[in-house]
Amino acid sequence: MSANHADQSPPGKAWRLPGRTPSLSEVHRTIPVPTGLSFWRKMLAFSGPGYLVAVGYMDPGNWATDLAGGSGFGYRLISVILISNLMAILLQSLCAKLGIVTGRDLAQACRDHYSRPVAVSLWLLCELAICACDLAEVLGSAIAINLLSEFLPFRIPLVWGVCITATDVLLVMFLQNKGFRYIEALVVALILTIGSCFLMEIIFTSPNFVEVLGGFVPKPEILKNPAMLYIAIGILGATVMPHNLYLHSSIVQTRKYEQNAEGKAEAIKFATLDSTVALMFALFINAAILIVSSATFHGTEHEVKEIQDAYQLLSPVLGVSVASAMFAVALLASGQNSTLTGTLAGQIVMEGFLNIRLRPWLRRLITRLIAIVPAVIVTAISGEKGTNDLLVLSQVILSLQLPFAVIPLVLFTSDRRKMGQFVNPTWIKLLAWLTAAVIVCLNLKLLADTLGITEQISKLIAG
Repeated sequence: MSANHADQSPPGKAWRLPGRTPSLSEVHRTIPVPTGLSFWRKMLAFSGPGYLVAVGYMDPGNWATDLAGGSGFGYRLISVILISNLMAILLQSLCAKLGIVTGRDLAQACRDHYSRPVAVSLWLLCELAICACDLAEVLGSAIAINLLSEFLPFRIPLVWGVCITATDVLLVMFLQNKGFRYIEALVVALILTIGSCFLMEIIFTSPNFVEVLGGFVPKPEILKNPAMLYIAIGILGATVMPHNLYLHSSIVQTRKYEQNAEGKAEAIKFATLDSTVALMFALFINAAILIVSSATFHGTEHEVKEIQDAYQLLSPVLGVSVASAMFAVALLASGQNSTLTGTLAGQIVMEGFLNIRLRPWLRRLITRLIAIVPAVIVTAISGEKGTNDLLVLSQVILSLQLPFAVIPLVLFTSDRRKMGQFVNPTWIKLLAWLTAAVIVCLNLKLLADTLGITEQISKLIAG
């Protein structure tokens, strides 16, 4: 065990197993947080992990639901994006607290709390979810490369686009060897690229800002209209990604904060501020996608079912030649950003659940191959239609795994033996369990709808 990684949980039988190797040991506590800094300089020292987490809330898996919501129902579903973002802020704050207080990421906490068979089962489910999420991100990048290649002398097929995205593994290895701050800087730069592109798209579309503001107020018709409810569930279901919970609880430990109660309390405060500010950027980008879709396509004869539809229609409908190109650039930045953080999450999960220490390059290579092989096969056989079906399947798999990450997180952070004085207060426990219940129910509903179970039940009741 590392000298810096003595078990940090309160005394007593808090865990079945003692803490062992630190999470992401190659970057663990490598970023110093000097004492005596002003509030803003200290906030800057802690800033970074939240932006890596925010990436998962604006990945290509979210784009389809945001585009469908805007083109089909105008600005009315912005309130759903807001609510899902508030849920994300709460859950990510619990992840930061778990990592800082116990010195464990969520995967390590599950391994040290549950029996070996349960921990291995949770690992398998989580690996499946990470591969599904990674698949969506790889396909998003590949679609963007394919769309942007129309400006080149030759068109890059989707299959080649999928293969090109695999090179991000080399980038992660290079930047992590240089220092974790370089990864954070690249992620922030890509987020700013996405935000800038959609800020310009909003200017091009000139939405009705009174109606936009009205969209932030939840409306009863969302529950009454089955089609609107389905899209709303899709937005909520695609927002909280399981791998983000594991990721955040690990990367907050890259900061070298004081290992006493005062130091941990300060770290929790600034880590929560970091993730909250970062998630507000994610809120802006998700809302911007829906706003652009609504202002451009709602109330017209244009039907937007896939990402490619929006790209093909944006420039002709708006009469702005660069609109489609900027949309594709933002999609590419989103996909590449998500694969960077997904690769890190894959390493955290395998090492955390199984305590297996593979060389980082080997771990990332295995994760990338698992995602790329099915993507290559489907794109080669079915083309664009196949990729859309694969994106839908990936979201269903993510829905299945989410409860197995959210429930342990809430359980651990609500256990005084594990958290000591940092245990969730009663009001946080109530909010956390309510959030967990809503996410679980909505994801089960989305899964039932996707698999046709809801339709079959309706037929049985009617007949």
